[in-house]
Amino acid sequence: MFELAKELKRDCIEIADWSLCKVLLMNDSQYPWFILVPKVEGARDIIDLTEQQQNQLQLESRQLQHLIREVFSPYKLNVAALGNVVEQLHIHHIARYQNDIAWPQPVWGAFPVKPYSNEQLLQLIEQFNLTE
Repeated sequence: MFELAKELKRDCIEIADWSLCKVLLMNDSQYPWFILVPKVEGARDIIDLTEQQQNQLQLESRQLQHLIREVFSPYKLNVAALGNVVEQLHIHHIARYQNDIAWPQPVWGAFPVKPYSNEQLLQLIEQFNLTE
């Protein structure tokens, strides 16, 4: 049975449940940072998904990227599946700006996390309107 990795549960807020993926928001208000997690038990790499699941992942990733562009108008959209720390397959979608605090370096561990306030979180979820 699929279960979200403990690190993702700890660091993220679940904001939507699409047909293949859970959509998470990294609880760091310094960057618009979303994560797609395919609800497939034991998946560590994209090739662990069936062809149909891989196609659905591409659709959902594209949908998320379009939403991020529409809402946040980033200079650059970083999309990556690393998995060196959290083995469970998850794909980061991060809106980057030339004036963000980590630019042009990667965001991972660059600065201490600044969690969203309840107000910021509600506003972001409303603005983002994450339905499938």
